[in-house]
Amino acid sequence: MIAEDPYTKERARMVQEIEAEAEYTSRLTGKGSFDARVMAVMNTVARHKFVPSDTESLAYLNQPLNIGFGQTISQPYIVALMTDLLALRKDDIVLEVGTGCGYQTAILSELAKQVYTVEVIGDLSEQARQRLSAMGRKNIEFRVADGYHGWSQHAPFDAIMVTAAADTIPKPLVDQLKPGGRMAIPVGTAYSGQTLTLVQKDKAGSITKKRVLPVAFVPLTGRH
Repeated sequence: MIAEDPYTKERARMVQEIEAEAEYTSRLTGKGSFDARVMAVMNTVARHKFVPSDTESLAYLNQPLNIGFGQTISQPYIVALMTDLLALRKDDIVLEVGTGCGYQTAILSELAKQVYTVEVIGDLSEQARQRLSAMGRKNIEFRVADGYHGWSQHAPFDAIMVTAAADTIPKPLVDQLKPGGRMAIPVGTAYSGQTLTLVQKDKAGSITKKRVLPVAFVPLTGRH
């Protein structure tokens, strides 16, 4: 007999809070609800397995949590919003910049064919790799590197998810986005303010940028 997940009810409550916040912020985002596939995955992935043991009881609160190394696991609502913005299809190849604890990586891996994830902090990358491998996730490849430069060997990507704030949108990431692709990225600084931005490349290669929502992310770091 398979043991019941002790956090099933808490995860369902988290999903309800995401849905309520989506409706509340709809005047800014233009989205009163998120794709049903995204919400189903949010209700499935065990967030408590991605946070330090001393904060496990807080895992399903709709808020960010510290994961060490000066980094955080994003607020569930923001994870759902950014994932929804990518409009992923099951055959998509996705680049994630900022593996962190691997929670967003797990969400992406449920919705796309393949995820390539880059993390500048080696210990975080290794912890995420071990965690996701233990969960049986086989469609993820990991790299320790400065995510500003993307992962050109596997480009172009159908979608790019950036989980740290860049001062400006990195040109290498734009270049690695496939025509017809979408990128969700927080842009700005703690001083000027950050805005979650949707970058879209049309079939002709032209770029459009849409400001979605004020956000607060850790900064994108690296030698760039």
